[in-house]
Amino acid sequence: MLGLNYKLQELERMGKFICTGIIGAGQMGRGMVSQMILMSGMKPSIVVDINLERARQAFISAGISEGEILIPKTQEQADEWMKKGKFIITDNSDFATKSEVIQVVIEATGVTEVGAKIALDTIMNKKHIVMLNAETDAVVGPLLKKLADNAGVVYTGAAGDEPGAVKELYDFAVAMGFDVRVIGKGKNNKLDFDCNPDTVLEEATKRGVSPHMLAAFKEGSKTMVELAVMSNATGYVPDIRGAHGIAGKVDELPSKLSLKEEGGVLNKYGVVEFVNGIAPGVFVIVTSKLPEVKKEMEYLSMGKGPNYILYRPYHLCSLETPLSAAKAVLDHQATIAPLNGLVSEVITVAKKDLKAGQNLDGIGGYTVYGTIERAEIAKELNALPVGLVNKNTILKKDVKKGEIITYDMVELREDSLLLQLRRLQDKMFNL
Repeated sequence: MLGLNYKLQELERMGKFICTGIIGAGQMGRGMVSQMILMSGMKPSIVVDINLERARQAFISAGISEGEILIPKTQEQADEWMKKGKFIITDNSDFATKSEVIQVVIEATGVTEVGAKIALDTIMNKKHIVMLNAETDAVVGPLLKKLADNAGVVYTGAAGDEPGAVKELYDFAVAMGFDVRVIGKGKNNKLDFDCNPDTVLEEATKRGVSPHMLAAFKEGSKTMVELAVMSNATGYVPDIRGAHGIAGKVDELPSKLSLKEEGGVLNKYGVVEFVNGIAPGVFVIVTSKLPEVKKEMEYLSMGKGPNYILYRPYHLCSLETPLSAAKAVLDHQATIAPLNGLVSEVITVAKKDLKAGQNLDGIGGYTVYGTIERAEIAKELNALPVGLVNKNTILKKDVKKGEIITYDMVELREDSLLLQLRRLQDKMFNL
């Protein structure tokens, strides 16, 4: 993000702003609105949410007066008011994706199907799209990236989300000439494949978060999605299905995340990993073939090598996301985006014994969780991407706890846009 502050300050000096549409006014969306209000050269011009009061509160919490917040009835009215500097709230995403005023849309619903629609609508209307929705990206990101390239706009993941934060470290290390061996993130709780919204309800209530969201983190599905997004943007793969997920402190990771013959746990380098004990941080592990570089790294207190860790002890979630919007508009660059097709997949695993005729529910629910696997292996297994699973997914045969659920085991809704995009992606990239 080097120099972005000066570009934004110059915009504001000229009386100009990057007009942004934010879709989703949950915790992440609300924080984003407040942060963007504080930034030079940017404006959260419209907030879209199915709950209008939640959208209104996003602006109120950011210090916007009631009189400046308007609810339009038409696209023309919305655009006219935004041109006059008013702030718009609506439950109609078209008012953001089809606006003549909005330059970039930030998708922050966290709903996979909705994320696909918002991204597609935004791209088709030739606007940049920032995905604070890793679940959608893990399923159809390569296709959306290809469509955005064809439309001449930027498709990008979000700064502040862990994949984006990792990618910034990765780009930094590669630009310096380091050999990057491992990339990854911290996890702040042990894996619990059996958890569900009921078992985490008390903790979720105390923390003021959704039980489904907390369960998705505890069961590991969210971590698997984030690792897959990192993988698809770098070409790095999980060393084993689900990754190793070791516990460790920051200074222990260069040795623990080394090859088995070097005393570590890895079968190969070029992998994505998660670590218990270093959350909310992200990291890359690097090395160099040149002795002078190694000597300098030891002098700089980076350890004896041959592996060294570059560690960022925080990621600021949606508070950083506006930087990706600014980078897309000003520099026409993505923070993180898929390379070319899927490198890794998040496949579906039964959380308990399931019966034919039963409806599944998706990550953070009662029936399944997701785990990362290399895309070519997922294809061989005919494994069902967990992002395609929702309450309308019907199981066609009995499945045992811990069993991988495949496409032929389920009935999917044919009217799902996400499913149609995924099929198109599979054909396009020969998956």
